[in-house]
Amino acid sequence: MPNLRPLSPELQEIAKKELGEDPNRVERDLESIKEWLKKQPHLKTRTDDQFLIAFLRGCKFSLERTKEKLDMFYTMRTALPEYFSKRDPMDPEMQEVLKLGLIVPLPGLDDQGRRVLVNRVGGADPDKISIQTVMKANYLLWDIMMLEDDVGMVKGYVGLADLKGATVAHAMQMTPSIMKKTMTCFYEAYPIRVKGWHYIHVHPIFDKLFLFASQFVKEKIIRRVHFHGDNMESVYQHIPKSVLPKDYGGDGPSVEELTAEWKKKIESYRDYFLEDSKYCSNEKKRPGKPKSSEDLFGLEGSFRQLTFD
Repeated sequence: MPNLRPLSPELQEIAKKELGEDPNRVERDLESIKEWLKKQPHLKTRTDDQFLIAFLRGCKFSLERTKEKLDMFYTMRTALPEYFSKRDPMDPEMQEVLKLGLIVPLPGLDDQGRRVLVNRVGGADPDKISIQTVMKANYLLWDIMMLEDDVGMVKGYVGLADLKGATVAHAMQMTPSIMKKTMTCFYEAYPIRVKGWHYIHVHPIFDKLFLFASQFVKEKIIRRVHFHGDNMESVYQHIPKSVLPKDYGGDGPSVEELTAEWKKKIESYRDYFLEDSKYCSNEKKRPGKPKSSEDLFGLEGSFRQLTFD
């Protein structure tokens, strides 16, 4: 039997209906993926059931899509050392980011039972903290969500992106190269199903960034992005007040409380993340053509340069 955390009856029914998860086939599907991984000379990967089921669920139990995403997941580990090397939550730089609570999951769910996260884009001082360090911290959290959050992995995620305090300096950090790397990594390598992003307090300077980023994601992702300006009443139509932190007029725990909780949670995974650094792809051993940075992140056309007035 697979070593899996059992789903609640409600989640099991949704997983069956929306993801194609058949309890009678899960063990066979997991074994199929493990056998495939054994035959990939370029991949050094985790093979525990709870880790692999996240990819099967994120890919709606398509074995081929699961293989592609797993391959990309570990390819990113090698291609983006700025995000995935030396993943120590206790590193002083990482501690500074974790104290800020730039991205925190909320304990409550939206009206459709989906996990909600708050992402405070302007919360870090761009003169003191690099965007690469911010992304490294964000991916620590997403790795934990993959392993622990059955609700999010089955029903999907909704994000509230707060750009209050975000400035031209923040926008300048998001170079075309960094944006392409980040979007490719999250949407092509992670088995996360994003059901909506709701943006508030957006500075006009970010219009160009959103336009640029839109070319890297599927049309269905673009359709799930909503802008609310400073209108929280508009946000409440999508994310109920009962779920949101006090900071956003809600009834939930404050961002400060959630930040402390998640900082402690990420730190508790320290040994996991230190060990995780050994899992990656070795492109010299990949059958066929190795994947280069140009293959993965090459920027073409007129968007090579992104300027801000």
